[in-house]
Amino acid sequence: MMQEAVTHSQLTYQEKLLSFADAVKLVKTGDHIVSAMAAAEPTGLLSHLHHASAQATNVTVSTCLPMLDYAYFTDQNYLNHFQMEGWFYTPTIRRMQDVGNVSFIPNHLHFAGTKRLHHRHVNVFVGSASTMDEHGYLSLSLSATYEREVMANADLVILEVNPNMPRTFGDTIVHIREVDYLVEHDAPIPQFPSPEPNERDQKIGAFIAEEIEDGSTIQLGIGGIPNAVASELLGKKDLGVHTEMLTDGMVDLVEAGVITGGKKTLVPNRLVATFALGTDKLYRFLHNNPGVQMMKGTWVNDPYVIGQNEKMVSINTTLEIDLTGQCSSESIGHRQYSGTGGQADTAIGAQLSPGGKSFIALYSTAMVMNQETGQRERKSKIVPALLEGAAVTLSRNDVDYVVTEYGAVCLRGTSVRERVERLISIAHPDFREQLREEAEKRGIR
Repeated sequence: MMQEAVTHSQLTYQEKLLSFADAVKLVKTGDHIVSAMAAAEPTGLLSHLHHASAQATNVTVSTCLPMLDYAYFTDQNYLNHFQMEGWFYTPTIRRMQDVGNVSFIPNHLHFAGTKRLHHRHVNVFVGSASTMDEHGYLSLSLSATYEREVMANADLVILEVNPNMPRTFGDTIVHIREVDYLVEHDAPIPQFPSPEPNERDQKIGAFIAEEIEDGSTIQLGIGGIPNAVASELLGKKDLGVHTEMLTDGMVDLVEAGVITGGKKTLVPNRLVATFALGTDKLYRFLHNNPGVQMMKGTWVNDPYVIGQNEKMVSINTTLEIDLTGQCSSESIGHRQYSGTGGQADTAIGAQLSPGGKSFIALYSTAMVMNQETGQRERKSKIVPALLEGAAVTLSRNDVDYVVTEYGAVCLRGTSVRERVERLISIAHPDFREQLREEAEKRGIR
C-alpha cells in the first residue's frame, strides 16, 4: 500500500514536469506574477522569463530581494513587456529606477502578501522547492514570508525543484497536489556573505550586547553591525531566536551553545524565522533540521506574536535619524534604497514584550557626495531634519534604544527636549555643537 502511494506521487510529479521553454509559454499578456523572495527565488525560471515576451506584454512581476540580475527587468529590450514591482530593493533594482520599469511597494513585511492580494489578483506564483520525498511532499525551503498566501490565491503555481535547496519544516511543507507545474534546475543557491565587522561595528555591537540579558529572544538582520552584535553575544546564555531572517551569525551562536531556546516563552527550543539568507554554512544547518521552524510572515512578524516572547530583543539599522527620533531606514531623500521590511514589525513587537527592548543602530557619520563640488564629505547621520522626501520607516513614537559608535541612549517615554540632548550625546563630536544650534534655530524642543 505504501509503495502504491509513492508510485502515485512520482507519476503525478512526472505529469506536472515542464521544460523552462514550456513554462514561460504559460505567461499571458497582462499577467501578474509573484516570485518567492531572496534565496528562495527560482533562478532558472526567472532567467528564462524574458522569453515570455514572444507572446506576452504588460506583465507585472512582484518580488522581494531578488538575488540575481534577470534580463526581464535589466535588459532594455524588454522594458515594454515587464514591470518589476518590489517589496524590498537590491542594488540592481536601485540602478533600474532611472530606466522607469521598477516601482516600490510600501509595506510592513507581515502584511506584504495579504495587502498585495487585496490590491491585485495573482495569475502565476513561481518559487523554489527541495526535492520531493516519498510521501509526495516538497519544501519551499528558504522562505514562507508570503509564499503560502500567494500560492493559495494564484491561478497557477509553478515550483522549481532544486536538489541543492535545504528541506526545512513548518509552513514551507507543501504537497505535490498543491502545485500545478514543476521545472527542474540543479543550480547553486544564491549566496549572501556577511561582511566582516569593522571597528565602528564592534563598538556598536558591544553597546547593544551589554543591554541583552541571558534568556532573551533575539531578532537580528544581516550586515556588519548585526554580525558584530552576534560576536559580542558569545558570552551570553540560553538565548532564543524569533526573527524574520535567519543568518549565518545565528548558526555560529547555536554551535557555540549560546542559542538554546530553552528560556523562550513562545515555541521554546526552536529557532523561528520566516526566511533565511546567507551562505552554504547556513543552508547546510537548515537541511532536515527539526530545530528550525520556518513559519508564515503573517505570524512570525506580527508585532502581537513577537511580543509573546519574554525579553524579546529587536536589532535593526537605519540610514538617518532626526533629533526627535524619526528613522529613515529605506530611502535617501525621494530615492528608494531598500525597504521597510520588518523593521516596524519587530521594533514594535519587542516593546510589547515583557522585558523587551528594541535597538536602532547606525554609524554617527557617512561620506556623502557633494553634488556641487563632486567631492565626498563627511556628514552626520543624526540630523535636525530628514532629507526632503525621505520615507519615515520607524516613527518617533516607536523608537526605543538608539546606538552609534559613541554610545547607546534610550528614548522610550522621553520628551522631544530630552531626545535632542540624548541623540546629540551619541552624535560624532565634530557635529554636536552644530546640531544644538540647529535644534535651537528650528525650535526643536
